[in-house]
Order: sequence, then structure tokens, then C-alpha cells
Amino acid sequence: MPVSGRFTTFSPILNFPLYKYHIQMPHKQAEHTDLMRNRSSLTRFAWLSIAAAFTTIALKTGAYLLTDSVGLLSDALESLVNLAGAIMALIVLTIAARPADDIHVYGHSKAEYFASVTEGLLILGASIGIISAAINRLFQPRELEQLGLGLGVSIAASMVNFTVARVLLRAGKDRRSITLEADAYHLMTDVWTSAGVVGGVAIAGFTGWSILDPLVAIAVALNIIWTGIRLVSRSVAGLMDAALPGPEQTLIQNIMEKYQGKGVTFHALRTRQAAARQFVSVHMLVPGDWTVHDAHHVAEDFEADIREALGGVVTVFTHLEPMEDELSMEDIFLDR
Repeated sequence: MPVSGRFTTFSPILNFPLYKYHIQMPHKQAEHTDLMRNRSSLTRFAWLSIAAAFTTIALKTGAYLLTDSVGLLSDALESLVNLAGAIMALIVLTIAARPADDIHVYGHSKAEYFASVTEGLLILGASIGIISAAINRLFQPRELEQLGLGLGVSIAASMVNFTVARVLLRAGKDRRSITLEADAYHLMTDVWTSAGVVGGVAIAGFTGWSILDPLVAIAVALNIIWTGIRLVSRSVAGLMDAALPGPEQTLIQNIMEKYQGKGVTFHALRTRQAAARQFVSVHMLVPGDWTVHDAHHVAEDFEADIREALGGVVTVFTHLEPMEDELSMEDIFLDR
């Protein structure tokens, strides 16, 4: 049995103090819940996107066949890209929801970046096809037919995309899923693209300026290219372990300043994000006369505050060092 003194409890074997204080320092209860375990539920949103893609493909193809508009054809082709992206999202979300294993000890959340990269590349490929068809129509113009019915069908398809995009965007932001966010932004781009196509085709039909139809299609393709570039860039940044955005960095700095008032300092702060999971690593320098027990409790509270401030799935690593030891200043760099 440990021997108790007035202020310290000693181990009878090693005679080391178990606690610096007679009463244990309070600390926040660590959470052991695996916050990634419910990620598999996100696949239902991918199924919703797939259903929407099939619906809009059917509607927009019908609109093209009714009007013979290359602008509406470009809109229908983009819906094929939506379908491919939604199927990719389903596959990747299924993989990302898998728990960590012996080979992937940090989990599988980075798999989501592959979906957004793939969708971005598909968008770029579709834009090339749209521009090719539009240039061909510039040199071989055709009269547009049954505009009223065709445009009505296209508008109905856009309403489907708009509704699904809002659902996916909300779920993506709430659950920090770049895959769902990418799919949502793609669908919203499709909505605005359709609005431009419908407007251009309508003006061409009522004015007789058939050249507006392919010109609108080219403008649509350029907009799609920009969307594809943004999706690919964001995904590459995630794969390259870019630091967390500015607002998250500010939250971390604020918490570090609060703990500096408790006698500790920090250095070697590094952050990154793997889709839904955020990583924070930092060295905490504590007074050398603190016990491991005391320092560990402060570190646990600090980690809990970081997780609470950032929200979602956050992994925090703290490395304790004595602030009086000059060696503590020699391990700041990444290759130390």
C-alpha cells in the first residue's frame, strides 16, 4: 500500500512521489468515442446524388432531343459527369468510413480526396466535349425546335439538382466531408449553368440569333473548367497535408495563450487535415519541477479544449518538455 504524507503520496517500492499535491488535480474526462464510426451513414447522401443524376440525365436528354440545342446537350453531358462523380463519392465514402487498421493507423479519411480529384478531372473532360460540340455548331448552325416544352423540362431538372445540392452541402459542412461538399458545389454549378443555357437558348429562339446557342455552350464549358480546377486544387492541398485554414489556426492560438497563463509555453505547432479528421501536433513546455502527473493533466485539458474548439473529428498530439532544458529548443524543426 502507498505511504501517505501530509502533502505527497509515496510509492513504498521506488519512493517516488505519485502526486505533487495531496489532492489529485482535476481534469476533463477524456472521450474515447470513435467519432468516425458513424461516417458510413454519409453514403445515403451519395445514393441521393446518384438518384438525382439519373433523373436529370433523363430530363435533360429529353430537353435536348426536343429542341436540338447544343446548349442543352452540354447541360445533359454535365449530368453524366454528375453521375460519375456521385458513384465515385459512394465508393470513397464507404472506404473512408472504415476504422483504422494495422496498415492505415490514421484511418482512411484521406480517401475522400480521391473522389473530389476524380470529379474535378471528369468536369474538365466534359468541358472539352462541350466546347468541341459548340464549335461544330458554330460552323453548322441549326434552327431550334419546341423551345417551350424543352426549356420547361430543363428547368425541372435544375430544380431537382438545386434541392439535392442544398441537402448535400448542409451535410458536407456539418460532417466535414469534402466529398459531399464537392458533389454539392458541382450540382450548384450545374444549376447556374442550366440557368445560363436556358436563358441563352430562349433568347436565341425568340430573336432568331442561332449563334447564341453555341456561344452560351462555350461559356458554360469555361465555367465548368473553373469549377474543376478549384476542386482539384483543394483536393491536392489536402493530399499535400496543407495546414488548417486561418480561422482554425486562430482558435488554436487563443487556447495556447490561455494556457500560457498557467505557466506553460508552446512551440513546433503543426496542423493538417485529412478530409473529416483534423490533426494538431504541438510541443508543450512546462516548468521542470512539475511532476509528470501534473503536466499530463494540463496536457489532457489542453487537448480537450482544442477538440472542443475545432469540433468534429480532431486528433491532438502533445509532446511534453521541461522549459529550462536547452535541448527542448533543439527539436522544433520537422526533421529533428
